[in-house]
Amino acid sequence: MTQLSRRTLLQGAAASAAALGFPMINRGYFALHAASPHRYSRRAVDLMERALVIDMLAVLKIDGRPQAYQGRMDAKTAAEFRDSGITGFHQSMGFMGPTAREDVLTWIGESAGFAARNDDVFLLVDRADDLRRAKKERRCAVILGVQNSEHFRNTDDVKTFYQLGQRCSQLTYNAQNLLGSGSTERVDGGVTDFGVSIIGAMNGVGMLVDVSHCGDRTTLDGIALSSVPIAITHANCRALVDHPRCKSDEAIKALAAKGGVMGITGVRNFVSAKEPTAVPQIVDHIDHVARLVGVEHVGIGSDADLNGYDDMPKEDYEKLKAGYKASYAFRGKIDTDGFDHPRKMFDLTEEQIRRSYSDEHIVAILGGNFFRLLSQTWK
Repeated sequence: MTQLSRRTLLQGAAASAAALGFPMINRGYFALHAASPHRYSRRAVDLMERALVIDMLAVLKIDGRPQAYQGRMDAKTAAEFRDSGITGFHQSMGFMGPTAREDVLTWIGESAGFAARNDDVFLLVDRADDLRRAKKERRCAVILGVQNSEHFRNTDDVKTFYQLGQRCSQLTYNAQNLLGSGSTERVDGGVTDFGVSIIGAMNGVGMLVDVSHCGDRTTLDGIALSSVPIAITHANCRALVDHPRCKSDEAIKALAAKGGVMGITGVRNFVSAKEPTAVPQIVDHIDHVARLVGVEHVGIGSDADLNGYDDMPKEDYEKLKAGYKASYAFRGKIDTDGFDHPRKMFDLTEEQIRRSYSDEHIVAILGGNFFRLLSQTWK
């Protein structure tokens, strides 16, 4: 379920505590089930139940195996999605090279098919109101996106992929492409003429422009060239961490001035350059954006699946890290401590409560801001 009934939760917690002989309710904090090590306040549970919780970069599975999106989920995985409290998952990956177009077609087909085969858990998103529908029906909405626009050979392709279900496209991944420069390129030439035409086509059909992995100049160009607000779906603040995947204050201000929203990620090396690196350090980035441009311009883009990266098979894990330049500066783990489990949004909510964010602001950060943006840009 993407919604949690507080009454059901409290009744179940009390009954389980009595039956099992240990306190599930402790000083106003509640476990979501008897075996859970996590405890959450009544206010956090209420806010998660109330909010449209949108994770603007959250793949359903970090798994490169061909069979990953085949068949139905097992009961344990389905329960993790239902209990996560997350309303919307932005299912997006980056594809590049000569097979990018074919790879994206496969990705969209596999993702849509997986959602359809598991439609008791998922709802494939076509329009913004589908997120509200998913919340009402206690399902998880799946937004199809791509983290690189190399699959667009011309402006007509934008309409084609929109009709296939793609609702968000990142202009570049980390490297140079025909649209612009990625964040780890030595020289950033900004958005190209071809990139200008693709942005115009995306605006025309109602596909959200994303500049998360783009270089500094390409980011600023993307914001300026779009006729509608755009997104940084998953990045952090360079004022706190000097990393190429973090955004400058200049970029954050430009994004906000255009009406856009920035999603804060839980990738460890973007969250902090030193220890500790835990949920409070993620919220430091939320604080920075809120103070710099206003709470209405910040949201969440975890950049992981429900359980994060660190439980991947070792060979796959090392291969993933090896695929990035040294400037990514991985150190040990990829996940942030405490943000590596299915109920991590509850932990994020608790930290915002500790920092005296109002209920209205927490609901906006959890997904209200991104819902507003999607409602404005999608057609």
